[in-house]
Amino acid sequence: MATRSSSSLRRILKNKLKKSRTTHESFIWKKKVLRDFALGIDFEEADDEETRILERKAEIEKLRKRREERAVRKAQREEEAEARARARARAQKDLPEPEREGEEEEEDRSMLIAVVKEQQRRIQETMGTRTREEDAEEVKLLESQSHDEYRAKKPKYTNRVHTGYVWNKYNSTHYDHDNPPPKFVRGYKFDIFYPDLVDNSKVPTYTLEEDKDSNNGDTCIIRFRAGPPYAEIAFRIVNDDWDYSQKNGFKCTFEGGILRLYFNFKRYFYRSLNFKLLDLAELLLNCIFHFVNMSRELINLNDFFLM
Repeated sequence: MATRSSSSLRRILKNKLKKSRTTHESFIWKKKVLRDFALGIDFEEADDEETRILERKAEIEKLRKRREERAVRKAQREEEAEARARARARAQKDLPEPEREGEEEEEDRSMLIAVVKEQQRRIQETMGTRTREEDAEEVKLLESQSHDEYRAKKPKYTNRVHTGYVWNKYNSTHYDHDNPPPKFVRGYKFDIFYPDLVDNSKVPTYTLEEDKDSNNGDTCIIRFRAGPPYAEIAFRIVNDDWDYSQKNGFKCTFEGGILRLYFNFKRYFYRSLNFKLLDLAELLLNCIFHFVNMSRELINLNDFFLM
């Protein structure tokens, strides 16, 4: 993974400061920004996620305000209907005696107090009760928000492929350094970043699985697992025998929240049949030469004893 320059860090800090001024934040945690920058976290993606969360909270707040306004309008309509009913009832009454006007005022005042109390009670009940559509809408928003907050996220990673040439007799005959043969894969290097693991006691693991899309079995799937809050991540690699020798570059460690897996494939060196036959012929000639020398020494010993 290519290292980012100090100019990009200054640009990120400048953007953070500008955003804090527009959103009236109290301060910028510079140490956290530096730590996220060192871990290679994408600040634009994090800012977009934070913006989406704030938008969802604003939508929920709008729903609550809309529900309160609806309850107030309903109570006002009921109050107006009751006032019209009282006016209609008074119009129907025939009270010719003037001495009953004081009694009517007292009665209207008591009725008004009762209506106000009933209105307050209904407002409280309406605020406490919600329609099914409003409940379903708010629950859906809360579920989507919780799902976005706690869903498994894809870890950051870097993967490199180690390639090279095979200079066997055929390639040496038909190719040269100006016109090299085709490259082949010698190994891989994986760096998977898990800085925010929930359970740090569990070390991330990897498994090799069969590649169902490969017809000849030339490739396989390597899958990395670490646990929450990170999702599984898989890569398609060449299916070959690994060389687990540290001398040849094998490494599998988990330090500082980074899983490092480096490995190379085994290399087999074959000698042609002609060279093997020459070696066998040379061995036979050496055996014959030693046998002749031993027979000569035995003949000389026999002559010595006969004399």
